[in-house]
Amino acid sequence: MQWNLEQIRLFVSVAEGHSFSAVGRQIHKAQSAVSNAIALLEADLGVLLFERSSGRQPRLTDAGGALLEEAREVLRQCERLDGRALGLVRGEEVRLRLAQDEAMPYQPVLDSLEALAQKFPLLEVQLASGAQGDVARKLLEHRADLGLLFHHEHMPDALERQRLGTIEMVTVCGAGHALAHFEHVDRRELARHRQLLMAPQDSHYPGGEQLSPSVWRADSFYVMAELLMRNLGWAWLPRHVVQYPTYQNQLVELSSDWTPPPLVVELVCRRDEALGPAALWLAECFAEHLQAIG
Repeated sequence: MQWNLEQIRLFVSVAEGHSFSAVGRQIHKAQSAVSNAIALLEADLGVLLFERSSGRQPRLTDAGGALLEEAREVLRQCERLDGRALGLVRGEEVRLRLAQDEAMPYQPVLDSLEALAQKFPLLEVQLASGAQGDVARKLLEHRADLGLLFHHEHMPDALERQRLGTIEMVTVCGAGHALAHFEHVDRRELARHRQLLMAPQDSHYPGGEQLSPSVWRADSFYVMAELLMRNLGWAWLPRHVVQYPTYQNQLVELSSDWTPPPLVVELVCRRDEALGPAALWLAECFAEHLQAIG
């Protein structure tokens, strides 16, 4: 392979409707230089790219047409290489590994990632979701650079956290549960029925207070919602989980004399690893989108 990028650029320029002479004028070279460069490219590739007729503009051959998009992709890849190198010079990350609690509201996350793709088009992004504890564990084990999770008391000392916003908690049960027919329930009535809580017992999530002597525990708000759909108890859940399409018309929000404080959404990273510009930008973007649904 002896061809070079300059020949590829000339090939694409001529193919896009310009004559050899017009392309030559654009790059301040003689027509013969352009023609010779294309001829050398044809020799290297072993195919005829243009049909040349005296007094007429060059016209793509079938082989030239087949190779044109490949040539354009070579030039696009060169632009990506230049862009990636420029980003590295500016200190941008090559890759961003984001771990999030599986109960994080989808819309703010997806909107933020869509904006991230537009702002940092060359950034490689790896996403991971997990139940309670998984996000912090991935950060500690250097398997994630940035974490989105709900605040709880027992955060490892090696992690730095930043408050981004809050998520409303509501009291819910299944549509067929005995509590679903009450206009209002007080703490005494709630205590008569099985309560679903987050595991482990010392998670200290808002809504972790045990009211009922009968308790089931799960490590996922979505697992709790599935249990509620089967009328296996009542629980405090984030509102966006209750509004998830799968659970619409299956869960009932209860009017109660006590509702837990909202979940606090936090951005978490390792204290000994500074965040890059893409991670910092994503954090600000997510905070904005989170406030929009609040």
